[in-house]
Amino acid sequence: MNTPRLIVTLALGGLLTAQAQADSAVAVSTAGQQAQRDGETLYHTICQACHMDQGQGAKGAAAYPALANNPRLAAAAYPIYMVANGQSGMPAFKSSLSDEEIAAVVGYIRSHFGNQYAEPVTLQDVNNVTRR
Repeated sequence: MNTPRLIVTLALGGLLTAQAQADSAVAVSTAGQQAQRDGETLYHTICQACHMDQGQGAKGAAAYPALANNPRLAAAAYPIYMVANGQSGMPAFKSSLSDEEIAAVVGYIRSHFGNQYAEPVTLQDVNNVTRR
């Protein structure tokens, strides 16, 4: 058995394994950050429970307004305010969502469910409401 060759082989194997694990950790971290900021993911994770899968809203113990075909979403400031500050039964998400995440989810609801408000929601739009 050639001891130096074995040591070099094991060292190279260890380096390759360490690099693969580091690359995997970066990929998972990046994917997690992207998913966190993705409006669709945020909608389905947070908003869908009340506003339903297709934004149709619901009635039950409380009324959950429809987001589908909703003219109140035309001005971006309204849904930004509602997501950030809440009102009545709508909880405020300003303390749990970043301004980037609020922009992403508001942009998503304004461009889906039959809503066709093409103007993007910017970080500045959200900052103007949240004052952060």
